[in-house]
Parts: sequence; C-alpha cells; structure tokens
Amino acid sequence: ELLEMVSKGGGEKAILRHTQRNKKLFVRERLKLLLDDESFLELSPLAGFDMPYGDVPAAGCFTGIGKICGIWCAVMANDATVKGGTMYPIGVKKQLRVQEIAMQNRLSTVYLVDSGGAFLPLQSELFPDKWHGGRAFYNQAIMSAMRIPQVAVVCGSCVAGGAYIPTMSEENVIVDKIGLIFLAGPPLVKAATGEYVSAEDLGGAKLHSEVSGCSDHFASSEKEAYECVRNVIATLNYDPLPEEATEHDSPLYSSEELLGLAPRDYSCTLPVKLILSRLVDGSRFQEFRANYGTTLVTGFGHVEGHLVGIVANNGELSHDASLKGSHFVQLCSQRSIPILFFQNTAPHTAMPTSISQAQSKRLKAQASMMAAVACAAVPKITIVIGGCYGSESYAMCGRSFSPNFLFLWPNARVALVDPRQFPAVPQAGDNDCTADESELKHLKEKLEEESSAFYSSARLWDDGVILPQNTRKV
Repeated sequence: ELLEMVSKGGGEKAILRHTQRNKKLFVRERLKLLLDDESFLELSPLAGFDMPYGDVPAAGCFTGIGKICGIWCAVMANDATVKGGTMYPIGVKKQLRVQEIAMQNRLSTVYLVDSGGAFLPLQSELFPDKWHGGRAFYNQAIMSAMRIPQVAVVCGSCVAGGAYIPTMSEENVIVDKIGLIFLAGPPLVKAATGEYVSAEDLGGAKLHSEVSGCSDHFASSEKEAYECVRNVIATLNYDPLPEEATEHDSPLYSSEELLGLAPRDYSCTLPVKLILSRLVDGSRFQEFRANYGTTLVTGFGHVEGHLVGIVANNGELSHDASLKGSHFVQLCSQRSIPILFFQNTAPHTAMPTSISQAQSKRLKAQASMMAAVACAAVPKITIVIGGCYGSESYAMCGRSFSPNFLFLWPNARVALVDPRQFPAVPQAGDNDCTADESELKHLKEKLEEESSAFYSSARLWDDGVILPQNTRKV
C-alpha cells in the first residue's frame, strides 16, 4: 500500500499539470522508454514518505538500477510532480547514495533532470555541509576521473543547482520546448535588470544546442531524447558484463512461504535454515562448522546461480558463534566470494554479575568479527529479516559497516535496544512513581515507532523495504 502511494508522485492534480499542461512524460513512462525491459531495481522508494512538505512525499527523486543496451546503469530521475522536482534534504541524500552505488560498482549513470534546484527555506540542511547538495557535483567530477560514463537528459527546467548536473555530465540531451537550463529564470532577470526575457530565449534547447554549447544533442521530443541516450550508451565502449549461464535450480520450497516465516518475535528462536531453504538454489547449503557456535549459521550456497557465503543469525552472537563468524568471513574474503548477511539479532538482556567474565570474552570475540567484516574486500549484501539490535548489528554488517546494499523485510526492527527489554516500572509506593511510569511509557512508544522498517527506510538508512518472497530476485 505504501509503495502504491509513493508511486503516484505528487498526486493526480500535479500529474495532470505535468503531463497535460506542460506536455511532459511521467517519470515511470520515461524509464520505460529508456530501459531494456522492466527488470528495474528501484532503490529506497519509501524515502521521505512520512515527512512530507505540504501534502506530498518529500523525496521528489527516483533512483534505481537497470539495463540500457545490455549495460547495467544507475539512474537518477527527478519527479517534477513533487514540488516541481525541487531538491529537499532527503532527495539530496538519495541522489548521493545512487552515485555511491555507481562508483562502487562502476555503473554508467544516467540523470533525467527536471528540477527547480534546492528548496531555499531548508538551505541550511542541504547546502553548506560536506554531504549536502554540492557533493553531487564533486561526485560527478570524481566519477569522470574514474572513467565512469555519465549521460544526462534535460527533460524539464534545470534551475540553479539543477543546471550543473547536465553540464558536468560527459554528454547531455536537451528536449525542445520543455528542456531549460539557467541559473535563475525570467522572474529573477526581471527583478534584477527590469528586462523581460522568455524562458526559451534565456535557456531553451535551441540556445544551448546552437549558441552556448551547453548541450550536445537536440531532441524534438522526449521519445527521441531517450532513443538518443540509448545510442550514446551503445557507443560508450563499456562492454556489457558477460551473462553467466542462467540455468539454476529453484529452491525445493516455495519462496511464498517466507511470508509465513518472517519473524514476528525478535528473540531469534526461529531456525534460520527454514528461511535459507527457501532462498538458495535447490535448497542446497554447505554448512561450515555446523556443530560449533550454533547461534550463528555459516556456509556456502548459490542464489540465482551465483556462489555466495551466508552468515545468518540463529540466536545471539555468543563467544563461539562470533569466532566462527570471524573465521568464515575471512575465508570468503580470501576466496573472493560475496557474502550475504541475514540479520535477526537478539535484543540485549541484562547480564548477571556471575557471568561478567564470559560476557567480556564474548565482547572480544564480537570485536574480532567486526574487524573481519569491516576488512573483508568482497561485495556484502545485508538483509534484515527480523530484529537489528545493538552491537550485534555491527558484526552482522549493519549500515555503519558499509554493505554494498542493505534491505529490510517489512517486519524488521532497527534499534539500539528493544523497548521490551527496558527495566521494570518502579514499584508502587515509590516517590514520583506515576511520573516515572508515564515517562517510561512515552519512551517505549517513541522507540517502538522509530524502530520500524518504514521509519528506517523513509530516512534512507537502507536501500529499501522488500517483500520476503522477492528476496532472491532482489
């Protein structure tokens, strides 16, 4: 339901104004013309959905990965039905994330620019700092130096900061009558100089194709523009990755059954092998150290024909489990095997003093596993299938350990502590008992709200909430 809501952009009125009055294509129609097929992985579609400015989702920015002429590409497209494509802080964050993915995976990048630039009332949240809007232009320069091709389509107004994206791309296409590039539009020219100038004369397609040289290709329509981009991508001399044999076995058990296995309780009591048997090819799993440190399951399997190492919680990360995890992660790194982490970490509980020495040993072992995960020079993908709590989430390659991708199931919880593990409310008769009880209740409610998968994804702490049955495909 949430995905359906955000797919409507700025709502029916905004879409009608965009498509009928301004004669522009909706962002998803643009992607259909650009991409080889509809097998497109949309990244963080729920970013900003619960913090709207006015009555629309705040991101106004569409990002993802798909194929163009057989070549995997990252795509960033402004959705001008959301406040005219104006960039809000969450939209900037989303744009920087897709550039990070492009650099890490050396993906050609296509920008569909239709933006009013930065939202000025929030300039302190998206302009001055290192990871604010200017970082996108820095990234463009670094990507060019890394020989990662970047192509842009000017398919609407590119104002202020939006004007630099096409001009810093290696090639760009501008669409006649709807594509415009200028730092400040006609109203500001009038205010500053008293001169009236039309948008077309100030920064239209003919001006930039024939006079300024800001645009490399002139397109008479959007359809022609996306055909042009496909032709550009085909001449990049960027060879498509060789497709490996697509013959692979399906799991012996239906992926649909994952809906009934997604953990509702986060105490890690669900045997994780039930989940793995519905994810790996042929349900074949070569377990590593099966009888040691059994609260962590490690081993090798194939997903869609690709060999991967799997590290999955089967309970809390005990001392033995952490040592096993360290060893296995180092093996994968040594053999250049990508790692899949399945997180369902246990909430922390208060430890009796009598076992403080054992607790210290466990901390040391977990620290070793964290170091192994941080230093493993292989692709890492993390799926939070249940709880993601405290320091165990670090050892299991949480967001701060920079997995290549991190996805959540809708039932996932992300928090430092589980509210259910809070100390008991003071006994009746204590002074300020009522006040303490009220404060504790409020804190628990706050933590409960802030630990949901949707709260996390709205703030771009991950790359999206995915349905459990789609895990193999993603």
